[in-house]
Amino acid sequence: MYVAVKGGERAIEAAHDWLAEERRGNPEVPELSIAQIREQMALAVNRVMAEGSLYDPDLAALAIKQARGDLIEAVFLIRAYRTTLPRFGGSVPVETDKMALIRRISATFKDAPGGQVLGPTFDYTHRLLDFKLMAEGAASQAQTRDAAPEPAPHILQLLDRDGLMEPQPRHDSTPPDLTRAPLELPATRPLRLQALTRGDEGFVLSMAYSTQRGYGRTHAFVGELRIGTVAVEMDIPELGFAVEIGEVELTECETVNQFTGSKTEPPQFTRGYGLVFGQSERKAISMSLVDRALRWKELGEEDTGAPAQDEEFVLYHCDNIQATGFLEHIKLPHYVDFQSELELIRRLRAEAQATAAHQEAAE
Repeated sequence: MYVAVKGGERAIEAAHDWLAEERRGNPEVPELSIAQIREQMALAVNRVMAEGSLYDPDLAALAIKQARGDLIEAVFLIRAYRTTLPRFGGSVPVETDKMALIRRISATFKDAPGGQVLGPTFDYTHRLLDFKLMAEGAASQAQTRDAAPEPAPHILQLLDRDGLMEPQPRHDSTPPDLTRAPLELPATRPLRLQALTRGDEGFVLSMAYSTQRGYGRTHAFVGELRIGTVAVEMDIPELGFAVEIGEVELTECETVNQFTGSKTEPPQFTRGYGLVFGQSERKAISMSLVDRALRWKELGEEDTGAPAQDEEFVLYHCDNIQATGFLEHIKLPHYVDFQSELELIRRLRAEAQATAAHQEAAE
């Protein structure tokens, strides 16, 4: 323990008490409930669940409340809690082609089988503040929606059928679990996708944007973006078959990218893929662009030196919890380290002054 931080325990306790007061805010203002955060701040809840690797809207809402709206701190809380949970087994892969759709669009096929489903989206809204939302007791604008359409097949199957799309890569072995083992490089594509889906949305977005500007040569079309709920099933050895244990809301994105071909592969379209908890379409699209950029080596493409093509750079820096921990530790006491640096600078200055004085005397 540093001698200089004696008595710090009382200061820390006082800081915690002050934080609790600031979190609550003005006691005359009604306190936010977990249900209100879950239902009315759903996109923030979805982000915390995705980057925290835990699907539980109530716990994500609690973390947001505890963190005073700091989503990275909320993700940290969720990940810490996740480590305490027992693991009973693994679920079977979800079948997103059977998704009960909330939203489903394609930028490549206007008349897609099953139709385009706009769903709840900001895409066509005017970015103007709606002051009616400030009025207490304002009338709800919710409208009755039509029944959800029947599950629709993936749109890129149209290109699959004509042989214009690369076959889906197969991974027969169970991929490593990034939540239980540290990242190892070089990483397989399943491991890269795990890192990207729990990576910081802003970082992954900036990497995706860089590829669109030429740093990675990824000029993609959104083949399909779909949001909806899927059943989660788990194999029960005693029964000999899988049973449904619940459902989760997911956002899935498949991008279409041009590929000029290689010595072994004909010209065709290649895939970028993104899958995220909740309604997180910006993250899913960004993830699919970066996924495609990172595949340059397996596709035999040229390494342009772009950041989004550098596996180590992307995967080691996309995790906001790891980045936050390393960044914020520098505000904690480093008195001994700094004192050694201070003594070094003083000694160097003294030596330089002595040398200058000696040279001046010699002249």
